[in-house]
Amino acid sequence: MTDKTFAERVIEFNQNLNYSGKLPEGFQVLNPYGDHPETLEVMQKFYQKYYNDLHQRKLILGINPSRHGAGVTGVPFTDTKRLESICGIKMSSAHTHEISSVYMYDMIAEYGGAESFYKNFYINSPFPLAIVKQTKTGWLNANYYDDKELFNDVKHFMISSLKKHISLNIDTSEVFILGKKNADFISKLNKEAGLFSKITILEHPRYIQQYKSKEKQLYIDKYMIALKKE
Repeated sequence: MTDKTFAERVIEFNQNLNYSGKLPEGFQVLNPYGDHPETLEVMQKFYQKYYNDLHQRKLILGINPSRHGAGVTGVPFTDTKRLESICGIKMSSAHTHEISSVYMYDMIAEYGGAESFYKNFYINSPFPLAIVKQTKTGWLNANYYDDKELFNDVKHFMISSLKKHISLNIDTSEVFILGKKNADFISKLNKEAGLFSKITILEHPRYIQQYKSKEKQLYIDKYMIALKKE
């Protein structure tokens, strides 16, 4: 029997994603693959287009998907605008704009385009589902580390998810982590579970796009130096 392609492994991972653990009061987990039939469809098209091979890749880790990015498209750091304009995959049931996606695809263009980039890298999150928190104005995006109790509740699931990411065919000699606070928490998990040999920290796309947009090229250059260090 032939080995499964990277695409087949990712699709299977996403289709089986389910969080049934505890959560503190006021938090919810959203599963885009269970909630939106078209999300499952466009996610499959994306991975079949860029990952339909047996290549090993390095892992880039965000925090957890946002409601407007991967929470809709099922593809990390990819809103519906860039899914269509850059990846050529149209989503008709939703239209989203996500600022992290803007930076990520500018960086991918600099790297050499989506095909070159995705051939070498796989992006996901240690907590691969969207988390929302109830506030006075409604439900807002939350990070897995925003609340100590939340982190303790999801920690075991995160280690299990990271091990599953690695089993897709990931090179564990170096992992790229987006966001310094994210890196602090993943370092703790790494010490406990011994997943990656080296951690390289890069600024989070949302932080760059929102607060450092005038210096965006400097950050893109920094990513290029880190990601092309082969």
